Amino acid sequence: MAEKKEDKKEEKKKKRKMTSAEKRTKQAEKRRVRNKSVKSNLRTATRQVSQAVEKGNVEAAKAALVVAIPTLQKAASKGVIHKRTASRKVSRLTRSINKLTAPVPAASESAAG
Repeated sequence: MAEKKEDKKEEKKKKRKMTSAEKRTKQAEKRRVRNKSVKSNLRTATRQVSQAVEKGNVEAAKAALVVAIPTLQKAASKGVIHKRTASRKVSRLTRSINKLTAPVPAASESAAG
């Protein structure tokens, strides 16, 4: 009988309530791990676009951009990055691809005017 009382006391000690600080620490760690993964995916997606642009491969750059845009927007909607940061990154990546595809104006026509 005495053993059962001691066992119950030990169980109560083990099953104490979590404090709010402990809960927040646990939640913060979960978010940190998830955000780390999302940010890593963001960097990978943007790097693929940049590398394709540097190589001058327009088709690969456009394909990578199609993947990068929703990745950035989803990260912004989840709060991993700010929505304006996502918008700015999308704009810069798109602009870099557009520079590749834009026709080069002839210098002689503008100088002749």
